[in-house]
Amino acid sequence: MADARLEAIARECRVQIIRMLAHAGSGHPGGSLSVIDLLTALFFGRMRYDPARPDLPDRDRLVLSKGHAVPALYAVMARAGYFPEASLTTLRKLGSPFQGHPDRTALAGIEAATGSLGQGLSMSLGMALGLKMAGSPARVYCILGDGEIQEGQVWEAAMAGPKLGQPRHPLDNLTVILDYNKIQLDDFVVRVLDLEPVLAKWQAFGWPVSEIDGHDFEQIGKALDQAEATRGAPSFVVAHTVKGKSVSFMEGNPEWHGKAPKPAEAVRAIREILGVAEAGWEAYLGKDPTTRAIVDELGALEGK
Repeated sequence: MADARLEAIARECRVQIIRMLAHAGSGHPGGSLSVIDLLTALFFGRMRYDPARPDLPDRDRLVLSKGHAVPALYAVMARAGYFPEASLTTLRKLGSPFQGHPDRTALAGIEAATGSLGQGLSMSLGMALGLKMAGSPARVYCILGDGEIQEGQVWEAAMAGPKLGQPRHPLDNLTVILDYNKIQLDDFVVRVLDLEPVLAKWQAFGWPVSEIDGHDFEQIGKALDQAEATRGAPSFVVAHTVKGKSVSFMEGNPEWHGKAPKPAEAVRAIREILGVAEAGWEAYLGKDPTTRAIVDELGALEGK
């Protein structure tokens, strides 16, 4: 039952991702759709936070190091009650708090500005060490992109992580998750700069590692349980995901790394996310006023 609840939330968040990107006319659907199940599992099955008190001292921290996938983070935060979902349509608009990359000065609840790739893990190490030294029970979760970990700073942080804070304050309050969707900006990761063997590399630096299907909530939950039970070192989780997950024309297609869907494409994407056959779409919309309103809203964007 818990997995069914998380799956339903993730579907709703996928719809919001497509909706806001269509309104913005720019952004990153592929990586947002690949990471959304991981974020859903964290926000609705794991993390300690209070939307009414985003600065709660002992809150768990989420650092989305692959900051271009921030539409996914906005979607889960809206669903969690940080702000209304209706406000998401201002994504990437001038003056909006929902910028194209996370901006902690613009939006309460964002823990780190991660517009430049490769920096989130270093920031996460610092957060985790500070929390440990302060005696806080809070945990830090850092999500990395696979193309992102080609950055040299990531490997410096990877080498440092298991050593920082030792022996009194080991960073076992830090869990790092790799959203391994196999595609980056220009092409498939293996063709640009192959990362393999990923697990062996992080193990060599002293990280306890695990490998999961990043769209399977049971596997995600078990990996997070294992990380919380680990003592003496931070944990690294390789989550195998699908770029553009749940939208057939986006899945596994590098073209959709950083291209927003047009309104008609967005409607098709939403239909596929909801699992509705084209022949039954109008009947479905007649019974679902929320989706009907979103589809009408997208229809109004045509020709603008």
